Amino acid sequence: MLLKLFLLALLNTSSLDGAVKSPSDFTVKLSQPSQGATTFKTRSDANVIAETKPATKPTSFVKPLTPKAAIERLFTTPKLQDNWFTAEFLAQVSTAQIEALIANLKPLLGTYKQVKESGKNYVVIGDRATIPATIALNDKGQISGLYFGNPTINDVNDVVKGFKGLPGKVGLLVIEGNSARISINSDMPLAVGSAFKLAVLKALKSQIASGKHTWGDAIALKAKYKVLPTGILQTWPEGSLLTIQSAASLMISLSDNTATDMLIDLVGREKIEAIASRNRPLLTLREFFVLKSSQNSELLKRYHAGNEAERKSILTELAKLPLPKAEELSLIPSIELEAEWFLTNGELCALIGDVADLPLMSINPGIANPTSWEKIAFKGGSDVGVLNLTTWLKAKNGKTYCVSATWNNTTALEESKFFSLYSALLESLK
Repeated sequence: MLLKLFLLALLNTSSLDGAVKSPSDFTVKLSQPSQGATTFKTRSDANVIAETKPATKPTSFVKPLTPKAAIERLFTTPKLQDNWFTAEFLAQVSTAQIEALIANLKPLLGTYKQVKESGKNYVVIGDRATIPATIALNDKGQISGLYFGNPTINDVNDVVKGFKGLPGKVGLLVIEGNSARISINSDMPLAVGSAFKLAVLKALKSQIASGKHTWGDAIALKAKYKVLPTGILQTWPEGSLLTIQSAASLMISLSDNTATDMLIDLVGREKIEAIASRNRPLLTLREFFVLKSSQNSELLKRYHAGNEAERKSILTELAKLPLPKAEELSLIPSIELEAEWFLTNGELCALIGDVADLPLMSINPGIANPTSWEKIAFKGGSDVGVLNLTTWLKAKNGKTYCVSATWNNTTALEESKFFSLYSALLESLK
């Protein structure tokens, strides 16, 4: 599960997700206003160290910890202390999580230099990058709110080195217009989790263009479509009607797995296989989860070792088996045995480019900051040992970009580091 202190990075805790469901920056906003909103509390008397009371005894003063000093301490002290934070803050985010966040920012920052004021906020300055920061302190000088924005990198090669240094297999592609600016193993097929849903959407878009369907057509939710999260449709009653537009929007913006199986059935497996030809037979989400069940490990081994015909035969067997419970799914990364969806970064950029014009692609902007771009289209994917982020962007000057990054490993992924690198890469394109 990703750190809660990354509002940008919250992937669902189920075994397959594809949606990064939060704003673009590394954020902690943990004060508790009376209305329950997540905002920073501020005090106009923040520099007052002690309130004096009428007394005959001399009043002693203690120099307050300034917000600037509090930020500096986070980057210069190896071990953070619980008493630096409010109890409400620590109820949601631990000091260990904050340490992990800062540890992932430090390689991007480089050698720490200083913290400077920037209006009402601050900038952490290193020899490789600058990182915007906002902080809120209570009357005792404890941190009640904390925000780190996307790093601005002095040299994008430092980000590329960071991706290359990740353990396991990494693919990265940055395209500006029609030209590749950065490429690391971008032609290597890697497991991409829910990012394969871009192929489902492309096939659907083609059928709508041909007149076979319309976005307003209604489809009924059937029991056979209901699978494990991510998503919400698995909780809806059977027979519920959705427009194709609604189902597609849920498939992309929430990475709704049940909506995906509805659309695979509507479009036809073979139509999607024609687009993602390496994935034959193309797995539905139900088939994926049944294969992942710890009760079906032998089936998974047979599936992995089988040719296309043998795999299709196994899918027939899977149809007779029940959907597993979430706790039955394996949490041990093992790519060599996994049933997955495999695409290259180049293929993902081509796919997202084909569907980027659809409004539903911009519902969830992923990690990119919507205020920095004229248009954003996003889809990501995750599985045990699998992470992908693919973003199409149109800058305010009219330039277009695609940034697709994939990470596979047979040990647990340090997802926060991947998000730090990816967000820094996006920031460098502005």
